[in-house]
Amino acid sequence: MKVLLVNTSEQTGGAAIAAHRLLDALHRYGVDARMLVARKETDRKPVIQAAADWRYKAAFLLDRLRVFFHNGFSKRGLWDIDTAEVGVDITQMQAYREADVIHLHWVNQGFLSLDTLDKIFHSGKRVVWTMHDMWPFTGICHYSNDCVGYRKHCGRCPQLHYGGNGDASNRVLRQKSRMLGGAKISFVACSHWLEQQAQDSSMLRQQRVTCISNALPTDVFYPDSRIEARKRLGLPLKAKFILFASMKVTDKRKGVDYLLEAARLMEERYAEQCEGVAFLVMGQHAEELRRRLRFPVYAMGYVSEAGRVADIYRAADVFVTPSLQDNLPNTIAEAMGCGTPCVGFRTGGIPEMIDHEANGYVAQLGDSEDLARGILYVLGHPLLGEAAQHYAMYQYDPLRVAAQYVAEYRRGE
Repeated sequence: MKVLLVNTSEQTGGAAIAAHRLLDALHRYGVDARMLVARKETDRKPVIQAAADWRYKAAFLLDRLRVFFHNGFSKRGLWDIDTAEVGVDITQMQAYREADVIHLHWVNQGFLSLDTLDKIFHSGKRVVWTMHDMWPFTGICHYSNDCVGYRKHCGRCPQLHYGGNGDASNRVLRQKSRMLGGAKISFVACSHWLEQQAQDSSMLRQQRVTCISNALPTDVFYPDSRIEARKRLGLPLKAKFILFASMKVTDKRKGVDYLLEAARLMEERYAEQCEGVAFLVMGQHAEELRRRLRFPVYAMGYVSEAGRVADIYRAADVFVTPSLQDNLPNTIAEAMGCGTPCVGFRTGGIPEMIDHEANGYVAQLGDSEDLARGILYVLGHPLLGEAAQHYAMYQYDPLRVAAQYVAEYRRGE
């Protein structure tokens, strides 16, 4: 059995990281697997670039221009939606033709068009699609926020600057639904929350939808000495570190404003408990939080080297993820694997990962005061980290995840 994993990028973004880790897990399990990407970022032989750089860049630019047009020529929310009108046809590639299983992941921003997806769906090959957000079953949005239009027909999309009943969201949803006619696809959600959203959608109500967690490389993300990690990073040894991490820490969807408000409440109401507290910030624009937090801030910037990322998790006393809507954040799994307990809002798949007051703290969505209480609760219960690590070692074990996917690949043989 030959498996081809398909994702827009090789390493950039949560879906790419999850797909790359699954590739390694499948290899360990003995599966002949390769990965097809629009943007190849390493020299790894099992990873194949789908088209010449210029061809993908042209498709990407045209794709964004189409989104800009549908958005009423507004830049607002330009990266929150995808229409998949433009893309690269991978169906003539040798790697595609040789594969028995086509395993789709995140394929947007000019990589796979709806026409190419239609070809894949009706190719006769086994197709599995891991959903890293809601786009596979919505019209055009990656996260619907409070909108439930995807449960019926979409239209009047609140994420479009201009739109009516027959806007791009409605047209794309109808086209996606037609594409699924007669196709046999296994849709996989990374969280039970996303699984339920997919089953409630008009598109996937009659399709097979199951849930499999992402794999975590437990040979990288494991507990180690907090003191030694801080020494390697040049950090103070006695501080109580609160870690916040995001690809772009100023991303509103990642909830930075709620974290800043929680920090203000901590300083004003719980000053004694906050003695020695400092913030670790990992991601693009991390230095911007220095002027917005009154606590000491150690800006680590964007970090790509996995060993250094693991050390940053180990150096922290608590990891905080105030995302307002998320699927199954890799960051929580990574922190837990390193033995660092987590605090997050009750949204998306986060409550499935964090067992409230048992291995971390789940705050009420959008409640900065509860977020502050959660941070202080975890700081006051250091043994939560051991429970977090035990959960991560089992739930995200690479061989366990690989076995579940192999069973999905073989379904219907």
